[in-house]
Amino acid sequence: MSNVRFDRPFFIVGAPRSGTTLLQYMLRSHPNLSLPTGESHFFVPLYRNRRDFGDLRRRENVRRVLEAMYHQSRAFLETDLHGLRFDPEALAERFHAEGRDTIPAIIAGLYEANAAGENKPRWGEKTPYYVLHMPLLLEMFPGAQFIHVIRDGRDVLLSLFGRRDDFGVYNSYYGARYWEQYVATGQHLGRQLPPDRYLEIRYEDLLTFPERTVRHICRFLDEPFDPAVIHFRKAGEAGKTPLVQRDLQPQNVAKWRRRLTPLQRWLFEGAAGTLLYTNGYPLATRARPLPLPVRILGRLHNDWVRRWRKP
Repeated sequence: MSNVRFDRPFFIVGAPRSGTTLLQYMLRSHPNLSLPTGESHFFVPLYRNRRDFGDLRRRENVRRVLEAMYHQSRAFLETDLHGLRFDPEALAERFHAEGRDTIPAIIAGLYEANAAGENKPRWGEKTPYYVLHMPLLLEMFPGAQFIHVIRDGRDVLLSLFGRRDDFGVYNSYYGARYWEQYVATGQHLGRQLPPDRYLEIRYEDLLTFPERTVRHICRFLDEPFDPAVIHFRKAGEAGKTPLVQRDLQPQNVAKWRRRLTPLQRWLFEGAAGTLLYTNGYPLATRARPLPLPVRILGRLHNDWVRRWRKP
């Protein structure tokens, strides 16, 4: 491969159900960009617990890292790497021979090997909650870039309700605070990064103005625009997000106007209306702060339902 850029990984991040999977499938259709089709979830815990693995100059400790990775994210490692078969023994031998003696180096080795197997010069990763840990990821990978996908929180709420047991969101107040935590934290951390390291895009722009938005992303990544990103390879698995199984659907925005009740709108906008407004999303209510009893009841209700529905 020419122009290999393994030192510039990029991360797609944002609140869950914000369109990060769609962008993942779009960008992995670029001839230069390799992304697994799932979410890793192991970058942060492996790095935080790095002292537990001992001296990583020893091959057996490198294997322990890979085994811990597999224990946490077995399905991801078995099904979502498309340029590599995950074999802890063979990879430990390889990474040891390459002198990969830190957690970031081992993780990078896995993604670099996967990218090489796809004949692509650069790797990326999509795990939404990494938006809360961008400084740590930049510590791990000093050349990293971040693309923060932001979606109207009321549409995020509808999507969260569709998978409420996966995300533990059972009412509009709690859903608003959930969305607010991800978006506000991501924007706060992003403002501390240089402009060539952090980019915000709106999910709605990706659907409504795909070429303009994709060109903007490619400029940020310093990659040439390729129409394949817009006409991306669709997911064949029925379990994947429906939108990544068909062409872009511009009408998949502002669904909340038809499907949220007046009470749900009031609760969401009362909890997160300021953040909606500052991100350019028009409000349907006066968005006054919710009374304290309503906020307490919203949290207690969500906690009670979560415990009740826990298997």
